[in-house]
Amino acid sequence: MREAPGPPLKNYITPVGLQRLKDELVFLLSRERPAVVEVVAWAASNGDRSENADYLYGKRRLGQIDSRIRFLTKRIDAAVVVDPAAPRPRSAATRVFFGATVTYKDAAGLEHVVSIVGIDEVDLDRGYISWRSPLASALMKASRGDRVDLRAPAKTEHLEIMEVEYAPIPMDPFREPLGAQSAPKLERP
Repeated sequence: MREAPGPPLKNYITPVGLQRLKDELVFLLSRERPAVVEVVAWAASNGDRSENADYLYGKRRLGQIDSRIRFLTKRIDAAVVVDPAAPRPRSAATRVFFGATVTYKDAAGLEHVVSIVGIDEVDLDRGYISWRSPLASALMKASRGDRVDLRAPAKTEHLEIMEVEYAPIPMDPFREPLGAQSAPKLERP
């Protein structure tokens, strides 16, 4: 017997991250999906569909787009927007919570800077980590000067909090992916 699913997990996200999800959803609904539907309709009109690569690929791509639309819709519906730059009560402004940018030292004395963001906003190259990651869990509720333990299967690492800051976290806007069906075709001379 399976357990009934619990309440949906909250999707903490920054305002910029939510906008990026919404922009992708609008792109898929208004541009990409209609363009693929047009290709599939054209390919279907060519007759035998069993060996029609345009038709088969288009149908598969429609399934992928529809799946992504469902995923984005669920993520947007579950969104709990937290603005990292919003004023916080004094006690919360000095402790690590969602949206914090944290500077910490590892056991070797190296400084690291991470920003705690939503799971849809993770960008390890920029130091944006999920609020559900082990590192963020270790940092949560700590303040400057605190020492925390990052527990990993192989070892436990000791970290020292150097700075906690709340400021806007810059993110790239949604960009139409290369090779999208709705991308304008280059005209050949």
